[in-house]
Amino acid sequence: QVRLEESGGGLAQPGGSLRLSCAASGFTFSTYAMSWARQAPGKGLEWVSGIFSGSSDPYYADSVKGRFTISRDNAKNTLYLQMNSLKPDDTALYYCVKDIVCSNNLCSRDFGSWGQGTQVTVSS
Repeated sequence: QVRLEESGGGLAQPGGSLRLSCAASGFTFSTYAMSWARQAPGKGLEWVSGIFSGSSDPYYADSVKGRFTISRDNAKNTLYLQMNSLKPDDTALYYCVKDIVCSNNLCSRDFGSWGQGTQVTVSS
């Protein structure tokens, strides 16, 4: 059974940094592309970033490009999201996702495998 468990969220000030982690189990992590998505209060599920199995050519939403970095450690079955230069608009529940399905930059939890999420709050 696929398990994804996010951690590392918390409170940060604007301009600050957080590093999210996702511990994966129940599948061969190293062979799958992985993604991060987020949901802000009152908004839909927004795709944030994705990374292929071999860590090549990661992708980012325009809203986070240049500030966030996705990475993975296949030996540890762990996905990461380094978030720098945080903005209040980054406040959201962040999810680690396997087999994500999105359309028009919005994603659906009816597809793929999702963790429980970790809360990120950016406020002064």
